[in-house]
Amino acid sequence: MEILDIIKSRDPHEREFHQAVSEVAESIKPILDRNPEYRSARVLERIVEPERVILFRVPWVDDQGNVHVNRGYRVEMNSAIGPYKGGLRFHPSVNLGILKFLAFEQVFKNALTTLPMGGGKGGSDFDPKGKTPLEIQRFCQSFMIELSRHIGPDTDIPAGDIGVGGREIGYMFGMYKRLRNEFTGVLTGKRLNWGGSLIRPEATGYGAVYFAAEMLNEEGKSLQGTTSLVSGSGNVAQFTMEKLIELGSRPVTFSDSSGYIYDEKGVDRDKLNFLMHLKNVRFGRVREYAEQYPEAVYTPVDPAKDHNPLWDHKADCAFPGATQNEINAADAANLVRNGVRVVSEGANMPTVPEGVDIFLDSHLLYGPGKAANAGGVSVSGLEMTQNSMRMSWTREEVDQRLRLIMRTIHRICRDTAEQYGTPRNYVNGANIAGFVKVADAMLDQGVV
Repeated sequence: MEILDIIKSRDPHEREFHQAVSEVAESIKPILDRNPEYRSARVLERIVEPERVILFRVPWVDDQGNVHVNRGYRVEMNSAIGPYKGGLRFHPSVNLGILKFLAFEQVFKNALTTLPMGGGKGGSDFDPKGKTPLEIQRFCQSFMIELSRHIGPDTDIPAGDIGVGGREIGYMFGMYKRLRNEFTGVLTGKRLNWGGSLIRPEATGYGAVYFAAEMLNEEGKSLQGTTSLVSGSGNVAQFTMEKLIELGSRPVTFSDSSGYIYDEKGVDRDKLNFLMHLKNVRFGRVREYAEQYPEAVYTPVDPAKDHNPLWDHKADCAFPGATQNEINAADAANLVRNGVRVVSEGANMPTVPEGVDIFLDSHLLYGPGKAANAGGVSVSGLEMTQNSMRMSWTREEVDQRLRLIMRTIHRICRDTAEQYGTPRNYVNGANIAGFVKVADAMLDQGVV
């Protein structure tokens, strides 16, 4: 396609971004054919170009007095339906191509939530692992000194992502407040006692499970009595497992960068509490789970393998919650062969295109990340609403609103897929519905 040739020639090394654009471009072909005004207005060509990219240096001083310099980024992708909204990621893998991919996906994900939010993403190649709290504080404050020039409650509202939790949000918010002399809802993911929302840490994991439940409900089934594979061991994976346990499923796997755990008996509430303490308080590795529960099997990462054995177990459902492209074609084939009938993505684009094709060809229920993991940004949007109203909702109220949003996202994706002749293809449904909402707003606002 012409648009892919253009972006590949401009930015040949941004493979994840190319992958995201390719998927959307393929899905919206029927839309472009039915609506020639989208082509004449060059809507797709405009959507794939960020409205603004901010790149800056972040100098900071470690506890020994040594000066370090990292790169900071903010990709403000599209604001057609609202202010930019999307997370900040602190991880050594962060580069402009990764952030453009995440921001591009965020545009359509936010459009599906029914909330008035545009799409953006940002972060740094700073690695919080092994840093002291004071070092992290100095970095976050330096990062916000520059970022504060470009964000605001009606302009761009960042949130957390990998490497950025409540602690980091707090350090950045404090610096923003000092620089701007105002207390506003400029960041989401705040602590509860100063403007945060209940359910925010849980939202992405809960949302992925809610989306899976909605897909199963279409077939008159439920999660009760199922076995589930989960990857990752951070917030997304932890709260995916928590909600699965609540709804009667048995999670049997989770992972980190060193390897994965297979617990055939299943992770129950007590085991999950141990894992949460291990990861969130002690910052330990998942292998320690097998030391605590000897019936569980720990398998270290083997770079020589062409597949991830975590995805090679008998199960009913799979919830990838670690990172992009963690499921390759061999993994997808193993999931299908082992009887998995539901895949609901908690991570952003965790399945490679060949794997997605395998899922779609096998007619299993596949919830792509831009739909299934929209719970996190949905509750971020609800946090923005609470901040604007100077009030807070109860846990039950937020969870009820989250479940309603995920049900609505599912319905939109389902109905759109059927309308365009691809029933049960949630990839097409999500891409088309998100694109139409953003594209129509762009047409209304002229060439800007």
